[in-house]
Amino acid sequence: MLVQLNRNDGAQDFSVTATGLPLNPAMLPAGAGPRPVVAVLGPRGRVTGLRQHLPSGWSVRYADDLDEVSPDEMVLLTGPAVRDTAVARQLLPGRTQLVALVDEAAPAETVAAVLTAGADACVRGGPPAILAGHLVACRRRQMAGRWARLNEQGRVE
Repeated sequence: MLVQLNRNDGAQDFSVTATGLPLNPAMLPAGAGPRPVVAVLGPRGRVTGLRQHLPSGWSVRYADDLDEVSPDEMVLLTGPAVRDTAVARQLLPGRTQLVALVDEAAPAETVAAVLTAGADACVRGGPPAILAGHLVACRRRQMAGRWARLNEQGRVE
């Protein structure tokens, strides 16, 4: 199964989303539905240059409050406190991906606390390309989860 998922079927350029994967957003046709939006909450300086490292079709926008976030957007909390993460998880729908960006030197306890508070992923600060890779991975997991649940609908066992 892993060999099948990781194959490369041609001379395609490499991006943060890899190639030949069934959920690769870079390979979807232009009109294939809504494209991912990353809503950034918190200090903007921490994500400078992120847009250039995301796949084509993705967008980054800055929100001032959780009320400005729509349910299908990914939320990137920059420098969140554990309480901020818990409040965001409580107010946002469960399908909203919540990613926390903490300081590069954050101790393991902080990372664990943010994840326990409800973040889907926690990224220690670093180059924007690494953050972009984490965002793409979160989106892929979200989409894979949706596809996996399709087979479960309407089943009686």
